[in-house]
Amino acid sequence: MRNSAFFAALFGVAILVFGAAKLIDNPYVFFAGYVVLQYIVLSTGWNILGGYTGYVNFGTAAFFAMGAYSTVALHKLVPEMPLPIMMLFGGALSGLIGLGTGYLTLRLRGTFFGIATLAMSVVVQTLITNWSFVGGSRGAYVVRPDTTSVFAIDYIEYLFLLMLGLSVIAVGVARAIEKSKLGYGFATIRDDELAAEASGVPTLRLKLLATALSGGFMGMAGAPLPYYVTYLDPASGFSLSYAVNTIAMPLIGGTASWLGPVIGAVLLGTLQQVATVTISSALSLLIVGVMLVGFVILAPRGIIGWFAPKRGKGA
Repeated sequence: MRNSAFFAALFGVAILVFGAAKLIDNPYVFFAGYVVLQYIVLSTGWNILGGYTGYVNFGTAAFFAMGAYSTVALHKLVPEMPLPIMMLFGGALSGLIGLGTGYLTLRLRGTFFGIATLAMSVVVQTLITNWSFVGGSRGAYVVRPDTTSVFAIDYIEYLFLLMLGLSVIAVGVARAIEKSKLGYGFATIRDDELAAEASGVPTLRLKLLATALSGGFMGMAGAPLPYYVTYLDPASGFSLSYAVNTIAMPLIGGTASWLGPVIGAVLLGTLQQVATVTISSALSLLIVGVMLVGFVILAPRGIIGWFAPKRGKGA
């Protein structure tokens, strides 16, 4: 399927999803659906670097929080700025941070790179905690309008629509990368970086691009958060659940395909939302842990791996 046809199909699915949410006529569907869509974007962004390129990033919360705090700053500086512009700004900022982080750390490999991204997240959180303009350790309040002036719909529905559109873009870009020369370049790095370098593949350039794209999508996913929660502090912006879920969802769904993070995010995100309503929100990380251990043991290639053709011994 060509990229244009694939995007058209994605938008068709998005229209059906929004229509189904409207038919249910329950405001909580949009609250919960926003979270699931947010994780689709985060998982897809993480998979561009962690799945396609093979560099595991533990600093997801930092990119996500930078997008959120950029919205807090812009809300104070330019209160009338449209949220989609804030999302673009948050994505650009997180993408630049990803590019800089990549330049400093991508010469590291394996565990050392993962530790470096985790350290980066701690540094960013420390800076935000001590930056009084965005609330510092006290946190910041953002007043969420009841409705939007443009579409005249409930603001939560508006946030849902924005995240739905962003998820379509993120998944479409991930699928386009997977089927392109760029995706094949990422795959050579994942499979054998030294051999790729010896073959003339510009590995450092590709890794920087992967880091920037990954960080950009995570930043855009985090930008609407202040309007969703209305109160943002470092503990919630840099929550462990974002880092854990963003890694677990692609692993459970399968990192070898654009579809894996989507399946993992929908499955795990929906289970968490159901558990939050029916039992307790404290079960979220427990569900992630149990499912992740189970899939690592029973299906190390994720759900997608169950349906992928197995290679014979002579292959």
